[in-house]
Amino acid sequence: MESEKTQDNEACPFEFNFDPTTFKAGDTVSYRVPESFDEMPFVGTLLEVGDDYVIISANDPTDPDRRMRGTRESRPVVSSKEALG
Repeated sequence: MESEKTQDNEACPFEFNFDPTTFKAGDTVSYRVPESFDEMPFVGTLLEVGDDYVIISANDPTDPDRRMRGTRESRPVVSSKEALG
C-alpha cells in the first residue's frame, strides 16, 4: 500500500494499492475515467479481481450497489459508460 501527497504536501487520507499483481477484494485503488476526466484520480474499493479486469465500488452512498468494471493495471481504467451510467 502506498500513500500519496496532496498539492500542499499533506498526506493523503487513503492508502492505495498500485500493484495489480497483489490486487485483492477490499483494496483501495485510484482509478481513472480518461474518456471524460483525463487523468483525474477517483477512489474506489475493489470488489472482485479477475485475470485482466477488476470490479470497483465507487463507494457512492446514493447508489451503494453500483459496480464498475475496469482494467487490471496500477490505476484501473473505467469507461465513461461504466462510471457515469
